[in-house]
Amino acid sequence: MANPLKSLFAPFSPHRKQYRKFKNLLGFYPGNLNLYEKAFRHRSVVTNDYLPSNERLEFLGDAILGAVVSHFLFQRFPFKDEGFLTKLRSRIVSRENLNSLALKLGLQNLVEKVQDRRMSSKSVYGDAFEALIGAIYIDKGYDFTKDFILNRIVKFHLDIEEFEQKDLDFKSKLINHCQKEKKLFQFKTLEEGPAHDKVFKVVVVVDQVVLGKGADNSKKRAEQKAAEVACAALNI
Repeated sequence: MANPLKSLFAPFSPHRKQYRKFKNLLGFYPGNLNLYEKAFRHRSVVTNDYLPSNERLEFLGDAILGAVVSHFLFQRFPFKDEGFLTKLRSRIVSRENLNSLALKLGLQNLVEKVQDRRMSSKSVYGDAFEALIGAIYIDKGYDFTKDFILNRIVKFHLDIEEFEQKDLDFKSKLINHCQKEKKLFQFKTLEEGPAHDKVFKVVVVVDQVVLGKGADNSKKRAEQKAAEVACAALNI
């Protein structure tokens, strides 16, 4: 954890313009300015090992965000089972939602990246959001990061009831993603059991790799289950 005294002297630092920029964005002064600058440095601008990208911070931030959201949902829904909590958490920390959060916070104005049409710019911003969480955790510790996520992100930018009620069409979502990214995809269905008690087993294959499986008495529900697993594997 960074020295908390650094934050006190941030307004008088030679880098006070940078400190003020992050203060306006986050609501607090960074202790270790380099961490926050690194959080917004995409790998496309890194040319050597002496200028690290935000990928390691993204890895850490993903874990911290998942832990905080899991604990929040566990407390908010004391009578819901593991399946419900897992689905709701997946929707909240989905790449689509993190991209949206990043844009709401204005992170697109801070990210350093090379302009490349082949690169999904929205994904870059969602990655930067996770890296930012990682930077805050290293700089300020878990409790501070938890308060930041709950009081500045969840409280003002997430409608939990909307996520709870949202019935995602994972099959359509997967198909749209594969068509957009020009990926080959296939739903393979196997029927088992007698006509009055038939079970449909569905496998989703993307670019010749099995990414999801689902089984149900309804073919549509089996497809949705398999597609949901595939969407999670593709982080969409």
